[in-house]
Amino acid sequence: MANPNGIGAPVRRREDARFLTGRGTYTDDINRPGQTHAVFVRSPYAHARITGIDATEAMQAPGVVAVLTGADMETDKVGSLPCGWQIHSKDGSPMKEPPHFPIARDRARYVGDAVAVVIAETREQAKDAAELVMVNYEELPAAVTSLKALGGGAPLVHDDVGGNLCFDWHLGDAAAVDAAFSQAAHVAKIDLINQRLIPNAMEPRAALGEYDRATGEHTLTTTSQNPHVIRLLMGAFVLGIPEHKLRVVAPDVGGGFGSKIFHYGEEAVVTWAAKKIGRPVKWTAERSESFLTDAHGRDHVSHAELAMDRDGNFLALRVSTVANMGAYLSTFAPSIPTYLYATLLAGQYKTPAIYAEVKAVFTNTVPVDAYRGAGRPEACYLIERLVEVAAAETGIDKTELRRRNFVPASAMPYQTPVALQYDTGDFAKNLDIALPLVDYDGFAARKAESARRGKLRGIGFATYIEACGIAPSNVAGALGARAGLYESAEVRFHPTGSVTVFTGSHSHGQGHETTFAQLVSERFGVPIENVEIVHGDTSKIPFGMGTYGSRSLAVGGSAIVKAMDKVERKAKKIAAHMLEAAEADIEAKDGRFVVAGTDKALTIGDIALQAYVPHNFPLDELEPGLDEQAFYDPKNFTYPNGCHVCEVEIDPDTGVVQVVSFAAVDDFGRVINPLIVEGQVHGGLVQGIGQALYENCVYDEESGQLITGSYMDYCMPRADDVPSFTVRYHEDQPCTHNPLGVKGCGEAGTIGASAAVMNAVVHALSEYGVTHLDMPATPERVWQAIRRHTPAQAAE
Repeated sequence: MANPNGIGAPVRRREDARFLTGRGTYTDDINRPGQTHAVFVRSPYAHARITGIDATEAMQAPGVVAVLTGADMETDKVGSLPCGWQIHSKDGSPMKEPPHFPIARDRARYVGDAVAVVIAETREQAKDAAELVMVNYEELPAAVTSLKALGGGAPLVHDDVGGNLCFDWHLGDAAAVDAAFSQAAHVAKIDLINQRLIPNAMEPRAALGEYDRATGEHTLTTTSQNPHVIRLLMGAFVLGIPEHKLRVVAPDVGGGFGSKIFHYGEEAVVTWAAKKIGRPVKWTAERSESFLTDAHGRDHVSHAELAMDRDGNFLALRVSTVANMGAYLSTFAPSIPTYLYATLLAGQYKTPAIYAEVKAVFTNTVPVDAYRGAGRPEACYLIERLVEVAAAETGIDKTELRRRNFVPASAMPYQTPVALQYDTGDFAKNLDIALPLVDYDGFAARKAESARRGKLRGIGFATYIEACGIAPSNVAGALGARAGLYESAEVRFHPTGSVTVFTGSHSHGQGHETTFAQLVSERFGVPIENVEIVHGDTSKIPFGMGTYGSRSLAVGGSAIVKAMDKVERKAKKIAAHMLEAAEADIEAKDGRFVVAGTDKALTIGDIALQAYVPHNFPLDELEPGLDEQAFYDPKNFTYPNGCHVCEVEIDPDTGVVQVVSFAAVDDFGRVINPLIVEGQVHGGLVQGIGQALYENCVYDEESGQLITGSYMDYCMPRADDVPSFTVRYHEDQPCTHNPLGVKGCGEAGTIGASAAVMNAVVHALSEYGVTHLDMPATPERVWQAIRRHTPAQAAE
């Protein structure tokens, strides 16, 4: 009989009860005796020299405890925020890595750059006093867009970074690509922008710093996706605190989408200031502050060309991308437009030769780093838009062109020309499932019906593959990672048979408290309510690398499996002792340990109790307890893949785009909890649709002011903007190199959705001669595209 709470069961998320009833504990919910409040003074200029700071009036304001500046941090030898990934340029030179101090010392380099912090008894007092801090600025010209920053004579963001170029990197075989293009029967080309996005987690960032003078211990409570990494970076590189004297706690976290992976300056400031003033220091961002300071995502400008033979077979792909880094290098920023982007440019296709070059550029804007999908949505969007252009130009049906060029399942494992080796995947199967699901054959009739109502209709496809569960550490290290990419777990059976799992993964919406408990329940038959999942506290958890890149189950779950393997091996030894049998004769299944060929058996609860009451153990052979730890370092990425199909209807009089249907067919390997998988896909699809149709971070190109600095100007998708999604998955292509066979699902929706939506929009507009439209396809942009073209032009 299948375990009703085991692997594959649609168990409702256990953690939701406390969230839905308001009993979650977030950083801003935590208050300490004697706590003070911090408010940052931020630059109103995108680029300015700081010539003086006068805090006299602010210090006299009611409740003010301290006003601290970059000079104070310099005096205390506070270091620069470190970057966790190094990239080398084509010529072998390392990337330019200018210092990024938690509080600016000499120059502010983007609107919102912190220049001072005011600490007061209350938040309101700190806000009032912050307005009294007089900062003398000498405004400087700003380099705002990546292309202009690269141009000759552009203002320098950092004086020692010539041309604002962080690195000029490449991947692939340029000679092979050139040779293939010289033989091509047709070349499809596209220029596109993958616009900058502002992450909008429900919970703004927050941090609470504490210092215990009796023990010399620091504690940082923060909104982080990976507390151990924050402890490592902040302790070792910024504040010089030994790790055993620095505790980092990430309690309940209200969403992250990548924006809470990184080590931010505010975390270092409140930790340092707590010791300096001898009292806890708390900071919580306002939403407008989040717009100005949370690391942004995407921001690529690309040109791509696809060479094909006469039959539409792909011969080669050539890509040139300019990636905006913002004013400083955020924690993982250099890896996003390089190894998480260019290595996915093969997509699902057997393109023999690929060459990509990426220029990373500093600008006077907020730093750019990972945002849900992190490089893979950018790659998918580029490939799938280009394939759609190729289909239109060659006259080959968009589904047939894709099918003709898919890597066949029989070719797995498949080595791409851009470093990665896919282990499993049946890409044609995804398409086969999707076509009847969306009634592709009936599209012409639906288009005609829309036309009778004066509407345009389009259908768009996107086939995606992503590399997630970043690994292995030795490969990642060779590619520039400055940390390992393993995960850890501890599985502790208590004497009464209940279990606590300590995991280095962090949950901020993924449902770990449910799925991780399902793994234990499946393996040992323990009721799911008797399994506790503990995460997010460096004082409790073995060292872990946190949650991002759809790695929780593939890496963190595999670490739990390895720890359970050790528990089972020890449980067999204890069972053999208790049942007076040979260890080799003990069989384990569903939490029962049976002597083979007999009815003699023990439950895991029986064994756990005996483990902690070892009255007659041979202690020289068998130690007490049932508590095991494990680390897991994957052998490869996992490769989720799928086919997403979007259908849109457009009102040509207003330019309004309505997503009328969306189907997602995905291969996530083995599925642990289908409810959670579908929820993750739904969320990802909404974010992808948001980028395609609504969201756009815009800076004024002259002043560097953030124009889209609130929800009045930055449009987010709402529930009534999306249809009811059709979500399907299949499990017959499990991952071959992790013990669970899982591939990851957290980012898939975002990766495939934007391209599918934009392909549908362009298809709908094709009768007007429109061949490309950059995201977001707002009503104004669509209306303008229609007005620039006419059906007559299209006919010509």
